Amino acid sequence: MPTAAQPTLQYEDAQIRVTRWDFEPGTVTGHHFHAHDYVVVPVTDGRIRALTLDESGTDSVLKAGQSYTRLAGGAHDVVNIGDAHLAFVEIELKHTAPAAPPA
Repeated sequence: MPTAAQPTLQYEDAQIRVTRWDFEPGTVTGHHFHAHDYVVVPVTDGRIRALTLDESGTDSVLKAGQSYTRLAGGAHDVVNIGDAHLAFVEIELKHTAPAAPPA
């Protein structure tokens, strides 16, 4: 079983949650569901694979400082498929209406 990426809660209030994720090569977040819209800010360059519950995956290249957003409702496991340490900051927008988890 792959080891887990390290989340560090940096800030949280009623509106937002800011978590830094640090991944060594091959580490994973574990399957999770996004109840709120969110922004990802890569701290380092890297490559990830987002795996759905059926284990199908989508690969992405992250560039430090090039942010992206996702809407609530996604469920996946994120894997560092690169050969170097990877870090990003995830900013969850808790004021958006929570999505229901997939059935």
